Amino acid sequence: MSEKFTDDLFDLKNDRRLSAYLYRAGFGCWLLYIVSGAPFMQSLKMYRTDFGVFSFFLMVMGLSASMIYDYYHHPGEFAQKKKWLAFSYLVLAVLVYFFILHNEPLSLGHIFTQGLF
Repeated sequence: MSEKFTDDLFDLKNDRRLSAYLYRAGFGCWLLYIVSGAPFMQSLKMYRTDFGVFSFFLMVMGLSASMIYDYYHHPGEFAQKKKWLAFSYLVLAVLVYFFILHNEPLSLGHIFTQGLF
């Protein structure tokens, strides 16, 4: 792989390819999430939640990368996507906390008596 290709790929200000690759990888993980629920994929069933969270993570990173391009070339689109990016980071943080870091089921009594942290 040439150095010119990697320099162009990580020039987020002038090139949208990295965001497209991240979106595609996120879509692939989302497909793995769906397929891992099928009976013939029982060996991957324990990774189903991880596929879903990782898919969402890749999609949010793709949105972040595309927003850098939009900031310089399409200010109107950037202004519209800002609120969605903040909301998606919040949803991603909640997903990571509850499905990956917080290894016990959530109950309302637990939230109000002991707190989340």
